[in-house]
Amino acid sequence: MQSLRWRIIATLVVLVLGLAYMLPSIPGVMDTPFGKMLPGDPVNLGLDLKGGIHLTLGVDMDTAMNNNLARLGDDLKATAREEEVFVLRPSVLSGSQIEIILLKAEHKEKFNEIIEKYSQFAIEDIQIQDGGKQKYILSVSPQYRSDIEKLTMDQAIKTIRNRIDQFGVAEPDIRKQQGNRIQIQLPGLQDPERAIKIIGQTAHLEFKMVDDTADIAKALEGVLAPGRELSVLRDKSAGGTYTESPIVLKKDAVLTGEYVTDAKVLLDTWNQPYVSISFNTRGGKIFANLTGENIHKRMAIVLDGKVYSAPVIQDRISGGRASITGNFDKAEARDLAVVLRAGSLPAPVLILEQRSVGPSLGQESIDKGILSALIGMATVLIFMAVYYGFSGLIADFVLCLNIMLILGGLAAFGATLTLPGIAGIILTIGMAVDANVIIFERIREELRRGLTTKAAITEGYGRATLTILDANVTTIIAAVILYQFGTGPVRGFAITLTLGIISSMFTAIFVSRVLFDLYTKSRSESAKLSI
Repeated sequence: MQSLRWRIIATLVVLVLGLAYMLPSIPGVMDTPFGKMLPGDPVNLGLDLKGGIHLTLGVDMDTAMNNNLARLGDDLKATAREEEVFVLRPSVLSGSQIEIILLKAEHKEKFNEIIEKYSQFAIEDIQIQDGGKQKYILSVSPQYRSDIEKLTMDQAIKTIRNRIDQFGVAEPDIRKQQGNRIQIQLPGLQDPERAIKIIGQTAHLEFKMVDDTADIAKALEGVLAPGRELSVLRDKSAGGTYTESPIVLKKDAVLTGEYVTDAKVLLDTWNQPYVSISFNTRGGKIFANLTGENIHKRMAIVLDGKVYSAPVIQDRISGGRASITGNFDKAEARDLAVVLRAGSLPAPVLILEQRSVGPSLGQESIDKGILSALIGMATVLIFMAVYYGFSGLIADFVLCLNIMLILGGLAAFGATLTLPGIAGIILTIGMAVDANVIIFERIREELRRGLTTKAAITEGYGRATLTILDANVTTIIAAVILYQFGTGPVRGFAITLTLGIISSMFTAIFVSRVLFDLYTKSRSESAKLSI
């Protein structure tokens, strides 16, 4: 008696929670005062149901490798300078080699010892040049290149995910594919141009000093002093169009975006938006020293090779903050802050495939999926009621509870319902009554042996439960593997299948047993059971 009371309480608690999380998914409920009191949100719909954007990106791995080798070469040069071994700035020859020139032959042994500290490098060749210079060709192993490629892909996915999180897209699907590709699905997002702009922007931020002594005319003809580069300064006119003017920069960046910890949009005294960036402690110190040493000189703020602004440094700037101006509108400033806050991509990405799925197609899929589910469910309900009588009606009731719990579970866990997910629900409808069929057939056998109704129910549930658990656990294992290795729609199928199996075991084994116990409680031992 005590056990039955607690089972009834547990059943009611689960069913009330399931109903509370399911109700927001019913059209119109969330707009009512009652709907605002409910704990959850509607079930998230996937790309194939809600519409949205599908992108396939290709990561430029050669550029990533060249950038990595360039950083390694600069680090090697800096280490050599600390040891008073002087070399020229390294240059990247290919995706696995760099060239670096040792200025004095007497430093050869010391330089070789420095190179040995860099396990990534192996000396491929040493060539004697005029004046005692020696040209070193250093290479990296295929294993190192493979490690960098893996790291680049992982970093790219993390950065893209951080940027997409700024959109507030529910359940974006971002996954790595073969051939250095990344697949992105953004359900509900209907602005592909803005998504591509934010996702695909490398956002490599650099601070470089401007060389105002350079001759712009000669620079346009390709005549540049060593260590200088020609860039463009973007300027937005009142009409909203951009103009670009040439500007000569010192090639070496004095500060990069790796020190940026935050970026946000603010308004200046003329109510114009600009992007305020914050540096970490080390970056703040570098920026303060940099501005203190270059008062009355221009410093360019460069993003992806384009100069956004080149203000004159009026005083030493401490506090670890800087600003990027560029006659932005609010949307441009907000998007720039998003990519800076999320971090820069380790390499450029190319849009290999772009597809937009309209919501009308999604609604058609939803309507057909719901119709299929209703037809399948009606067929199962009629069969169970006809074949098992009153017991079949109990099975039908717990099947309806099972569907409610699946939808409530999807909403509660923030999972996404896809078209294959609807197929998973339809499959669950058939699988859910399997457990009841096994139990009912076992009860029938016990009744034929002459047991009373109550004893037959106890024996039927006791003997069938273990079999049902074994069968469903193996299916859950398969669903977990599908979720782990499948793509977005397949993962949607795996989620609904898993939730369906768990809820069907609860309703078919636990809830139906409670109903049978309540039925037999007020009846005599000799009462018959319609089964």
